[in-house]
This record gives sequence, structure tokens and C-alpha cells, in this order.
Amino acid sequence: MTRKKTAEKRNTGPAAAAGAPDAAVEERRGLLHEMLRIRRFEERCVELYSAAEIRGFMHLYIGEEAVAAGTMAALGPDDAVVTTYREHGHALARGVSAEAIMAEMFGRSTGCSRGRGGSMHLFDTATRFYGGNAIVAGGLPLAVGLALADRMRGADRVTACFFGDGAVAEGEFHECMNLAALWHLPVLFVCENNRYAMGTALAREHAETDLALRASSYGTVSWAVDGMDVLAVSTAARRAAEAVRWGGGPHFLEMRTYRYRAHSMYDPDLYRDKSEIEEWRRHDPIDALTTRMRDTGELGDDDVAAMEKEIAAEIDAAVEAAKAAPLEPVEDLARFVYSEEAVRP
Repeated sequence: MTRKKTAEKRNTGPAAAAGAPDAAVEERRGLLHEMLRIRRFEERCVELYSAAEIRGFMHLYIGEEAVAAGTMAALGPDDAVVTTYREHGHALARGVSAEAIMAEMFGRSTGCSRGRGGSMHLFDTATRFYGGNAIVAGGLPLAVGLALADRMRGADRVTACFFGDGAVAEGEFHECMNLAALWHLPVLFVCENNRYAMGTALAREHAETDLALRASSYGTVSWAVDGMDVLAVSTAARRAAEAVRWGGGPHFLEMRTYRYRAHSMYDPDLYRDKSEIEEWRRHDPIDALTTRMRDTGELGDDDVAAMEKEIAAEIDAAVEAAKAAPLEPVEDLARFVYSEEAVRP
């Protein structure tokens, strides 16, 4: 069953009976489904990593799902996306298949990066997803370059660039903000401020912790958003993306969010109190939207169960496909080191 047909099937609950606007209800259902999908995918990745079936570095997005789900909903298929190494959620929400992502996590040749990138380097040209970047702030110059190319071609495209609060302390951030503003480039800068750059708290890395205020110093339209509220994220992202698309120049959104897990699977997470994590869990974006939709009669237990069942089936299928997929042959070890066009006789 396609996701569209599934959505149509779900639109038969109490909300429809009450005469609620179908489009608005379906949009909220879609956002909830996407957040649940991201979280369940990553929770399965934790299990697989703990069983040593996934190896290497892995950075989890659990707690931040509202940012990816809400922002991607505001972008069109021709827009470009550049992300950090914590990008599983972005890739899923952008439309990269769970099967291709999971195969990449397993290092298989059917992965979106042919198994060569793993968790930190997801990439998919079909969805204009220009990937996870392991270097902090490394995606910012790429985003500015993509936006410049679109500007020179006269394309009505937006380049959305995701990065963390730690990137704001890097030189690339300031160079790119300056150039984007100077050249009036169509970039949507999305700062995922989760309060920690690896293990360094926000107040220990920035003299001015209002990052939207700092961005505005470049003459860029900037504002802060509650990154734990997917509806607030979606509204802000749509407003900003449309302004960028129609010539408003670069915009900056500071998504104030939080990650529940440590920086990476290798991180013992000794730099913050457990009570702090539990306090943020009270603002969980999935729970918040679920409660809101239950209270308005837009969502029932059967709806949630159907979502969970559909997502579980998708992830199960992705895991099985990844386990069955081949590794890239050793003979191709040096392939893509140089352009294949360049070495042709």
C-alpha cells in the first residue's frame, strides 16, 4: 500500500466525523508519522549497533525529530538539502528510502552512498540530498555554492543547510553568512541548537547565546523557533523558504531543540545531568503532537497503532534487505577516487 493510499485510509477517524479540515488534519498526521518513523528507525539502529551489526561512528537524532520533519515539509523536490553527520532523520524526511539508508548503515553496496559513507555520509542525488558532512560547519560552503549555482542559472530553488550550534563558532559560518547576505543568495540556514557542541554547553562556547541575534548582524532575516514543536517548525520553515524562494535573500532559523542521547554511540555523556535530560523529555515533540491531536479528536488509539505497524513493517523490510545485500567488490576499492570521465582513453 502506498503512503498516499495509507493516508487516505487513515482519514476516516473522529476528525473526519467532526468535520475537521481534511488537509490540515492530514498535514498533522503526516508530521507525526514522519517523526515516529525517524525515531523508530534510529531506535532500531541502536539495537543493531549494540549487536555489532552496524559499526563505525553513529550520531543519533532522537529528540530533534520535529526539526527535520517540519522543515522538509516546507521544501520542494527541486530544492537542495545539505546536512551534518547527524542526518538519518533529514534523509528519511527528505525522501531517501529507509532501505537505502539502512543498507548504507550496514556498509552494503545497495546503500545510498554504495556503502562507502556509512552513518555520517548519506548522499542521494535523486532527492538533491547533498549529504552528511563529518566536518563541523563543512556543509555551509557547499550550501552557498549550490545556492550560487541556482542564482546564476535563474532557478527558483532554495538550498536548506542544517548545522549545529557548534558550527556557529567556526570561521566557515561567518564567511558563508557574509557571502550569502552580500550576494543575496537563496539559502535557508537552519541552526539546530541542541545546547551542546559535542560535550561543550552552549554558554561555554558562545559569548552571545542568542544565535538568531548573532546571525541577524549580517543583515539576514533571522528568528528563533521552538524546535520541540513540529507545527511551529513547519510554519516558520514555510514562511522562510517562501521568502528565500521569491528573492528575499538568505534567512536564518535557530531551531531550539535537544538531543536525548549522547553526542555519539561512543560518548559516555558525562557532561550533563540526567535531570536535565528528563526535563527536556517532558517537551518531547512526538508526545506533544500526539496529545494535541488526541485532545482535538483528530487521532485515536487505532490511528497510532496503524502508524506504528506500518513503520515497523517498513523498518523490518529495510533491515532484512540490508542484511541480504552484497558488499561492494574489492576490485572497486579505488573506484570514484578519480572521475571516471577523466580516465577514459
